[in-house]
Amino acid sequence: MSDAGLAQAQEKMQRAGVDPVAIEVFSHYYRQLEEGATGLIPESSIEPLLDVPQLADVEISDADAAAALDKTVVIKLNGGLGTSMGMDRAKSLLPVRDGKTFLDLIVQQVRSAREATGARLPLLFMNSFRTQADTLAALEPYPDLPVEGLPLDFLQSKEPKLLASDLTPAEWPADPELEWCPPGHGDLYPSLLASGVLDALLEHGFRYASVSNSDNLGAGPNGTIAGWFAASGAPYAAEVCTRTANDRKGGHLAIRRSDGQLILRDTAQTPAEDMHHFTDEHTHPYFHTNNLWFDLQVLADVLRERNGVLGLPLIKNVKTVDPSDSSSPEVIQIETAMGTAVEVFPGATAIAVGRERFLPVKTTNELLLLRSDVYDLGEDGRLVQAADIPAVDLDSRFFKRIGDFEARFADGVPSLREATSFSVAGDWTFGTGVRAVGEVTLDETGTPDRVADGTVLGG
Repeated sequence: MSDAGLAQAQEKMQRAGVDPVAIEVFSHYYRQLEEGATGLIPESSIEPLLDVPQLADVEISDADAAAALDKTVVIKLNGGLGTSMGMDRAKSLLPVRDGKTFLDLIVQQVRSAREATGARLPLLFMNSFRTQADTLAALEPYPDLPVEGLPLDFLQSKEPKLLASDLTPAEWPADPELEWCPPGHGDLYPSLLASGVLDALLEHGFRYASVSNSDNLGAGPNGTIAGWFAASGAPYAAEVCTRTANDRKGGHLAIRRSDGQLILRDTAQTPAEDMHHFTDEHTHPYFHTNNLWFDLQVLADVLRERNGVLGLPLIKNVKTVDPSDSSSPEVIQIETAMGTAVEVFPGATAIAVGRERFLPVKTTNELLLLRSDVYDLGEDGRLVQAADIPAVDLDSRFFKRIGDFEARFADGVPSLREATSFSVAGDWTFGTGVRAVGEVTLDETGTPDRVADGTVLGG
């Protein structure tokens, strides 16, 4: 390995028009990678986070909540294409309820909060090159959405995949687009700076940011959290939830033994020999929701002091250059997670929120729940849990891809309000008015089968 690989990568990024700030950030992590950094956080180096303020105990006046929201910008991470569900466009364009997409409901939540509080509350999307055009087109029916002087989106960066053999940029003539990858959502911070959006927000009097994934409809504007964060004086805060046995994959916050700093440890940062600690919900009782808050002025000061390099922990992601071809060359993707910024800011804190703030959709199992009557859709665009959440397990061979899922539920999803579990094995299609009661299991029959209209399953 030598400086040649870095020089080639830098040149490739320059030719592609990547912003100089992003190139500097990439170069920072390239040098770490070359030096053998793994980004691993051993259990012996941390202590569990046990004492966390509870949102349920927070009392904020309506006036203070509205004032804090008026200084807050809502940022949604919207660069993902939903490829794990067979999509080739932004996941936020997927219909959720009553023909409304994630995007529609996010807009509805923000507009309702504006109307209720009088807050300006701008909405910003961090798009990728592949999600920007479709997203902006979908927002055109909302002419009242933009806040004067601010855009509706900004672009995250891109970087070259590196051959694992020598850390030179990968070449893949069959599909040159596969030579590039996003730098992870930790790119949020330098992209805010490089796009000019961070300065624009400060110039227009905004001080706080509330950030979450666009597929998490639970993370709507919240005046109580905004008021709590503003009053805390903290530079940064993460929302966490109490873990259960079903939350063993999610990252968690911990306290670094060496200096008492709050940090985030994710799966990719955990040594194999420590995974039993990582997955133990009793050892680490809170998981990180990827909903976070930060002080825009503090972020701007730190980024300028560090020339745009926030210094988030490296995540070394090893894949193949063509994810669908395991025989294609092995590559390294240099990534960072936005939640790891918790360790950059002394005085960073966390708040424990209820499950209603965490409704991510990573698979069609979760999508089925959101479309079902387990949740009611409010006029403010929020999904309100109306029944106990059943365990859902759809056969991935027939339901994983969104096209297959839609075809099998073309007449609507079953009622799950009375169900405790809903498991489907095999190729089943569902008629209209189907109701699931108690524990429901549909076994594979060996041939495509159909649940007739009005059928009551289980019970």
